[in-house]
Amino acid sequence: MSTPLTQLPPAEKYRLIAARFTEVVHGVTDWDAPTPVKEWRARDVVGHLAGWLPPMVEAGSSVRFEGGPSADEDPVGAWTALDAQVQELLTDAAAATILHSNPHTGQDRPLPEVVDQVFTADVFFHTWDLARSSGQDDTLDPDLLHAAFTGMSAMEEQLRPSGQFGQQQPVPEDATEQEQFFAFLGRDPRWTA
Repeated sequence: MSTPLTQLPPAEKYRLIAARFTEVVHGVTDWDAPTPVKEWRARDVVGHLAGWLPPMVEAGSSVRFEGGPSADEDPVGAWTALDAQVQELLTDAAAATILHSNPHTGQDRPLPEVVDQVFTADVFFHTWDLARSSGQDDTLDPDLLHAAFTGMSAMEEQLRPSGQFGQQQPVPEDATEQEQFFAFLGRDPRWTA
């Protein structure tokens, strides 16, 4: 029996989640397709991920990212370039000694821990958006989804005003936990392109 995603070290957890996202990226045939996030096209999902992590890491640590292609022009290349650098960072034994400070993620925390908490989770959630947009299998790991839903629900009063996700959406009585989670994040859980 394999170790649940929730119990894996940051590098291994990221590798598996990113591999699933990469699979979805390579399955996209229309990068201008709408997504469950009203303002975004498929390429914007990649643009979001590629756009916020490097500046956040660089602002709080000595780590620097190399620029990659623009997600507007080459979403596959943008994701591939970022993913390779995140994988390298997380598998570098010296990275555990790099501290990151940020008012939103905490002061002087090991960088791999910060990446695991904020970026790996974001890649995990946005896999659903991109899969829904492109008509691919959108099933996410149920253990990790349950842990995220439980944790975020307990912090709803602090999280909701942050603007990081939308207003709670209605869910049908027969909704799965995954559907309940994305409704909690402000998505229509049964959205289709």
